[in-house]
Amino acid sequence: MDVNYIWDLVIKARNSKMAKRDLYFSPAKVYSPYMELSHETLNATTVEPSVEINPYYRFYDIFRDLFDINNTEEDELRHTLFDILIHFLADMDLQQGMNKREFYIKFVLRDLEAGIFGSHIWEKMKLLNKEEQEVVAGNILSLYETGEAVYLLKDTMRKLFKNSTIYANCEEKDELLFYVGQEETVTARAKLELVKAIFLPVRFHTQTYWEHHFGIIDVEETMRIDRMAMH
Repeated sequence: MDVNYIWDLVIKARNSKMAKRDLYFSPAKVYSPYMELSHETLNATTVEPSVEINPYYRFYDIFRDLFDINNTEEDELRHTLFDILIHFLADMDLQQGMNKREFYIKFVLRDLEAGIFGSHIWEKMKLLNKEEQEVVAGNILSLYETGEAVYLLKDTMRKLFKNSTIYANCEEKDELLFYVGQEETVTARAKLELVKAIFLPVRFHTQTYWEHHFGIIDVEETMRIDRMAMH
């Protein structure tokens, strides 16, 4: 991923599990007038915590007097102020690229991390990658908006477990049969428990099938003896 803007770098740092607060921005001594980040940073394969910026590329009006060549006083203070301002401007960059729903999803994620849904929920959320966390948070938001718990349960399962299917067995009792379509592992089981804890209506009982599908009459691929779970 090539980067030229501060928001590019912040996103790349976040994807690399580096906290934004660990980035330190300083004015570049040598830079291209056509790039916001110094050339060394642009070509880096990893995000370094110390980032040199061309402050005049987009923010000339803000920084034109801060580093005047004739100003030699309070150098440390000016560099600290520069770092704080660039962090603030990076936040503005990121927010301008977000729509209202993305803001709400971030609020839901913040509530999850704060333990509002219970500490056990956040412990399982931490097993998900960023995209999966946003899927869960987005569907929590949809749950508040629509109340369609079963639909959102199925949608979340499909997005977290690509080969999964949920079957309803409501003739004699409210039961959902989960076919996950992958090997059962500690992490996969925790992810499934997370989905059920958030989206499963309390009236439903469940049964889970992992790698082997249960047999369905007239559906040949589910009726293979060595690949069929007994129900």
